Amino acid sequence: MSTEAVNPNYGCLYGIGVGPGDPELVTIKAQRVLASVPIICAPHADTSRDSYALSIARRFIDTERQELLRFGFPTDDAEAASRVWETAAESLAERLMERQDVAFITEGDPMLFSTFSYVLESIRTNHPDIAVEIIPGVSSVMAAAARASLPLVTHGQRLAILPAVYGIDDLREAIANYDTIVLMKVNRVLLDALANLESLGLAGKGIYVRRATTESEQVVQDLHQLTEEDLDYFSLLIIKR
Repeated sequence: MSTEAVNPNYGCLYGIGVGPGDPELVTIKAQRVLASVPIICAPHADTSRDSYALSIARRFIDTERQELLRFGFPTDDAEAASRVWETAAESLAERLMERQDVAFITEGDPMLFSTFSYVLESIRTNHPDIAVEIIPGVSSVMAAAARASLPLVTHGQRLAILPAVYGIDDLREAIANYDTIVLMKVNRVLLDALANLESLGLAGKGIYVRRATTESEQVVQDLHQLTEEDLDYFSLLIIKR
């Protein structure tokens, strides 16, 4: 059993990955916990009207009997975001100390570029007696590779997953050391990255995947066809050397 030692004086905090977008990819265990806990925490970026994770998990939640907590966080101010997560963690801790279980939902997997990691750190630091259980989900990286029918790595190869392209030198270093590079959430810099691929001799070796497994899914193998309108926060670029 993966749950930490349970303290009967507190509820349990569940970190639940709800996958990349298709509700049918939410695990059976995640569905069971989502349907049973009294409180659901659904974070969302300040630039979004709603939580993407909540849009995936909504069918498994009954808002008439379950409390829904929402936390908006800035995506371009790390210090402000840190304060939001500290406040969110304390708000969740109050309910956990009332012996109520809480499910914190996040798109993809809770342990990969997830907002849950900030809350987890705060809870473990300030409330170490509260039990935490993490329920993994299908990450967008794996979903995108599946939808593109592109094996990420095979035996002996190396994979790098990067949050963004910071410049030509960073990309050059990654390509020199890894067989496959996945660039996450690259909507603002993707067009520049395409020019970088040309200069690095990797033209034709990148695949862009937008909102994998959803009705808005887009898999683009000819990156020259992309326009700024195609770019999306929930997107990634797979480059195979």
